[in-house]
Amino acid sequence: MASLSQAKRLVVKIGSALLVDRSTGALRSEWLHALAADVARIKARGTDVILVSSGSIALGRGVLRLPETVLALEQSQAAAAVGQIRLARAYEEALTPHDITTAQVLVTLEDSANRRRYLNSRATLETLVGFGVVPIVNENDTVATDEIRYGDNDRLAAQVAVTVGADQLILLSDVDGFYSANPATDATACRYDVIDTITPEIEAMAGDAGSGLSKGGMKTKLMAAKTATASGCAMAIADGFVLHPLRALEDGAPATWFTPLLDPHAARKRWIAAMKPRGTLVLDEGAARALGQGNSLLPAGVTEVSGTFGRGDPVQISDLSGRTLGQGLSRYTAAEARVISGHRSDEIEALLGYPGRAALIHRDDMAL
Repeated sequence: MASLSQAKRLVVKIGSALLVDRSTGALRSEWLHALAADVARIKARGTDVILVSSGSIALGRGVLRLPETVLALEQSQAAAAVGQIRLARAYEEALTPHDITTAQVLVTLEDSANRRRYLNSRATLETLVGFGVVPIVNENDTVATDEIRYGDNDRLAAQVAVTVGADQLILLSDVDGFYSANPATDATACRYDVIDTITPEIEAMAGDAGSGLSKGGMKTKLMAAKTATASGCAMAIADGFVLHPLRALEDGAPATWFTPLLDPHAARKRWIAAMKPRGTLVLDEGAARALGQGNSLLPAGVTEVSGTFGRGDPVQISDLSGRTLGQGLSRYTAAEARVISGHRSDEIEALLGYPGRAALIHRDDMAL
């Protein structure tokens, strides 16, 4: 079973009910500051932390005095716009005393469905955690409509975990794990400590309708678990209402852990390798040798570019003899790659007329 103390890169999902008092619409400041202390302690041992947080609509609803009914889309987006700035400020105020810098990252489903946006999101998050920042990720409710929405932050958190190659994802919830039935109505319901495989029987236990214990909550958590574990990320469902919820989990509080199928690095490589390439890059001997040593692919080592591909598309990588070395996700279009191939990275801006990334394919986006 996974242990939070072993996490190298951790994504934590926080629901609206944990952050905002439903009766008053006010922020639960004591709880948030306790969570911030947990995050600071985890970061102090070298773990990267990314928070996926709901709460903007709930906070904005309270400020705008909107009714406790289903809101029209434009009302939800207005509430999100008002609440997002307050949510970001709340996290900043909670984490600043621990000398932790925060960043707000707003995304939509398109940012993971589109490979170019996916690479941009990944690069931004990687750079932020590299600077020691704790990104606060939320769905961009001010612009997202139904066709570009995740619809719930459980699945968003899983996608963020996949994007950044996290090895653990914690869903802080209103229940302390996954149960065989709704424990509020079934005295025989039992909690699972570990789930190695999400079987049809497990899925059937999630319920059909109602609260966080059923279709609106537990089923989406199972969907998140499928996404996370298939990409090598262990996932836990844990009680989030207690003060210091992450410390409580480390100290042995009840939870359900879902076992990853692979490690994150291997899962990502397998995903890239399974894609259909849209072009080919031919490398000189020096570049081919550099890839074998674990380096990124720089444009200087590319002798030929074929095919039609965009940023984020998979391309085959070959040597001068025609032997396939692997494939990767290009950070440039085919047209751009042709212009910069054979040139040093510091010449890219002069060649293209705008700044670009130093690597044509980053080593993290490559499967050899």
